[in-house]
Amino acid sequence: MSSPSASFSVTMRIEMDDPRGVGTITTALGDSGAVVTALDVVEPRHDGLVVDLTCNAVDEPHAEQLRIVVNGVPGARVRAVSDRTLLLHLGGTLSVAPKVPLKTRDDLSMAYTPGVARVSRAIAADPSAARNLTIKRNTVAVVTDGSAVLGLGNIGPYAALPVMEGKALLFKRFADVDAWPVCLDTQDTDEIVRIVECIAPVYGGINLEDIAAPRCFEIERRLRRSLDIPVFHDDQHGTAVVVLAALTNALRVVGKAMPTVRVVVLGVGAAGVAITRLLLAAGIGDVVAVDRQGILTRDMAELDDDRAFVAANTNNECRSGGLTEAVQGADVLIGVSGAGLIDESHLRAMGPDSIVFALANPDPEVDPVIARRHAAVVATGRSDEPNQINNVLVFPGLFRGLLNVGARKITEEMELAAGRALAEVVGKDELSPAYIVPTVFNPAVVKAVSGAVELVASRGA
Repeated sequence: MSSPSASFSVTMRIEMDDPRGVGTITTALGDSGAVVTALDVVEPRHDGLVVDLTCNAVDEPHAEQLRIVVNGVPGARVRAVSDRTLLLHLGGTLSVAPKVPLKTRDDLSMAYTPGVARVSRAIAADPSAARNLTIKRNTVAVVTDGSAVLGLGNIGPYAALPVMEGKALLFKRFADVDAWPVCLDTQDTDEIVRIVECIAPVYGGINLEDIAAPRCFEIERRLRRSLDIPVFHDDQHGTAVVVLAALTNALRVVGKAMPTVRVVVLGVGAAGVAITRLLLAAGIGDVVAVDRQGILTRDMAELDDDRAFVAANTNNECRSGGLTEAVQGADVLIGVSGAGLIDESHLRAMGPDSIVFALANPDPEVDPVIARRHAAVVATGRSDEPNQINNVLVFPGLFRGLLNVGARKITEEMELAAGRALAEVVGKDELSPAYIVPTVFNPAVVKAVSGAVELVASRGA
C-alpha cells in the first residue's frame, strides 16, 4: 500500500564512467519502485560524469536498496547518500528572530537596560499589561511528555522534540503565531500540571500534544481550571474539529442529514472521545464507540470518566459485541485506532452510500484503495491520498482567533464554529467525494477558522 514519499527522499552522489549511463540508472531506479525527482550535474568530465540524483523511496530499507541498485549498474558507483529529511532537521527547524533593531546605543537603552525597567514597572503595577507589552500576546507553548508521539508511541521528550518543533513551525507558517516546543522529562500528571502552571505567564495559550490517554484528559481538565489562558489538547479537539468539518461535507456529498445517521467510532482514546463528544454536540443521531473491549455499553464497569461519558451517551440501540456488530447498517465508520483493523467484511456490512474515515497514521485501519470499492467517500490522515484529515487545518487558525481577542478559555461552541467554518471553505461547486476538506495551503482556511472563533469569543462564550 505504501508509495514513495518525500519523507524518505535521498540524494545519491553517483560517479559514472559513461555519461550515457544516466538513463540506465533512472530506469533501474524506476523499476525498483523509486520516483526520481531531480538530477544535477556536479562534475562534467570528458571521461565520465558525477551527478547528484534525488529520489523518493518507500521507507529506509527501500532507500538502502536503491543504493545497491545503482551500484549494480555497470560503470556506476555511489559515492555518498544523503537523507534529505534528516538534513532538513539538522540544527532544528526553528530559530528566534528579533522584532526590533539593535544598531545604536539608543536602541539598546530602550530594548534592554535601563529602558526595559519602565516596562517591568508598568507590568508590576498592572499584570494584564503583559499581554500588550511582551511576547505573551502572540505566543503558544507546545507541551508534551513524549508518551504518545505520532504513531511511534512512548518515545520520550528528546525524540518528541522534532515533532514539537514541526508543530511550532506550522503555527508560524500558517497563522504567524510564535510557538515554542516544551518537552517535559516527566510523565507524572501532578508534575506536568505544576510545570505548565509555572511557565504559563510567558504564553497566551497552551497546546498540549502527544500525551497518552487517559492522563491527557486529567491534565487538560486541571489546567483549564487553574489557568486564565486557553488550553487545547490538539490530539483530542483538533482532530475532532477536522472530522466534524469533513463529515459535514461528506454527508452533503451523499445527501444524508446528521440527525439521521449512525456513526461508528473505532478507538476510544483521546481522539475518539473528543470526536464522539463533538459529533453528539453537532447533532449526529447516534454514535457507537468500539475499543479493545468491544462496543462501549452503559453497563460496563471500571471505565474512566471520559469513557463512561461515551458509554452513557451513545449506542442508542444497545448493540453489543465488537466492530462486526457495530458496523451493521452503519452510515459512517471513523477509525482512530491502528493499522489493519477494518476489513472488507466490515465495509460490505455498512449501509448504502457509506463514509469511511481511516485516520490511523502512517498506516490506516484499511487500505483506502479497498475502502473506495465499498464506500462513497473515503478519507485518511495521509498526505498522499485525497481528503487528508490533518489537524493543521484547525490549530493555527483556532489559536490565531483566540490570541487576537485575548480569550481566556476554549469552549465547545468555539470548536463547533471552527468545524462549520472549515467545512464552508469548500464551495458547493468544489465539493466531491475526493474533495471534502480544503488543502492546508488554502489561505482561506486560517481566516475562516480564526474569524469563527473570534466571533464566538467576542460573545463571551
